[in-house]
Amino acid sequence: MKTKGLVKNKINIVTLGCSKNLVDSENLYTQLRGNGMNVTHESKKDDANIVVINTCGFIDNAKEESINTILRYVDAKEAGVVDKVYVTGCLSHRYKDELEVEMPTVDAWFGTNELPRMLKTLRADYKQELVGERLLTTPAHYAYLKIAEGCDRPCSFCAIPLMRGHHVSRPMDELVTEAKSLARRGTKELILIAQDLTYYGLDLDKKRSLATLVDRLADVEGIDWIRLQYAYPSGFPMDVLDVMRDRPNVCNYLDMPLQTGSTELLKVMRRGITREKTEELVHTIREKVPGIHLRTTLIVGHPGETDALFDETLDFVDRMRFDRLGTFTYSHEDQTHSFTMPDNVPDEVKQERADAIMEVQEGISHEKNLTKIGQTYKVLFDRKEGGYFIGRTEFDSPEVDNEVLVPATKDTYVRLGDFAQVRITDAQPFDLYGELVTTM
Repeated sequence: MKTKGLVKNKINIVTLGCSKNLVDSENLYTQLRGNGMNVTHESKKDDANIVVINTCGFIDNAKEESINTILRYVDAKEAGVVDKVYVTGCLSHRYKDELEVEMPTVDAWFGTNELPRMLKTLRADYKQELVGERLLTTPAHYAYLKIAEGCDRPCSFCAIPLMRGHHVSRPMDELVTEAKSLARRGTKELILIAQDLTYYGLDLDKKRSLATLVDRLADVEGIDWIRLQYAYPSGFPMDVLDVMRDRPNVCNYLDMPLQTGSTELLKVMRRGITREKTEELVHTIREKVPGIHLRTTLIVGHPGETDALFDETLDFVDRMRFDRLGTFTYSHEDQTHSFTMPDNVPDEVKQERADAIMEVQEGISHEKNLTKIGQTYKVLFDRKEGGYFIGRTEFDSPEVDNEVLVPATKDTYVRLGDFAQVRITDAQPFDLYGELVTTM
């Protein structure tokens, strides 16, 4: 028996995983809306009779979350609460054959590049004129701009090429058109994403064109911030640093996953760079863009990571003093090169190493944040929560970095999605507190 509140032919899109997946969901959302269909994204009402789950298959925890979400809606279908369950995204792309056998009540499975087929199944047409006219599921003032799909890097531990295919850059004119469309609808911050930003353009005209793209996007009227995420260190295009330094609306921020501080492990991981070259690159970036804030991520517990090799990474973190840092414990992914090696670091040791890195980073982050007390920064406000207006500086990306908290008193008001000048009054390791100076 169906729930009374169920809305017939209403589609709910559920997104798991990274911001690249979110963009895919937004494109699906836009196409369905363009076909006049009743569609929501992650509806809290659970009143849709059709559910599309956009899955992540990156590491074990993400796969587990995806499986559990699918099972939840399969159970809802069997209980008569949902009519149709469709699954797309990375997990579906990679394990479609096995999943079809294990979960036969899912109505259809789709890969990462099968949007037209999914739309046809949902009785919608793929409308070419909607490309670049993306409806957002994020707050309107910021948007992720996916500049490429897939990856050509040979990293030993990574299954992304198995799920997303080879690197394919989006045409530059198409990206500029999309940026202009977003700006017209109130987007102030563009967050450039891809599996590897720095490879952009090589497949289009045989040269790295990220700097040219960023320079053109910086010309788009209404875009106040452009942020770069997911740069690859090997073959880094140095000319993008000139654009970052010279264009005031390009944030002095770079997210560059480095994975380890051990040359021996970098070779095992097939990263194409040494620790010495990595340190040289970090120093050059900081010299060319004074005040830049660098974010990185590291993997601990990769096959072959001894205590001594881990200590090299710990020392690397301590000496490099990254502004932002996150860690992953190694996940043994089938069909990757690392899967041929024994997963010989116990889970508890992996977690101990991750905790040790974050303990060092917490101290570094706190020291760096304390230097900001008394300084005034331009802050973009994302939300109001727990008696505070919460925003970010140009040095912070949504969800993963520092936030600036300003007390929401009767004398303090900012409109969400607007900029303001904020003086920092207190600092914690991963958060800043401030007082409003002026709105902008």
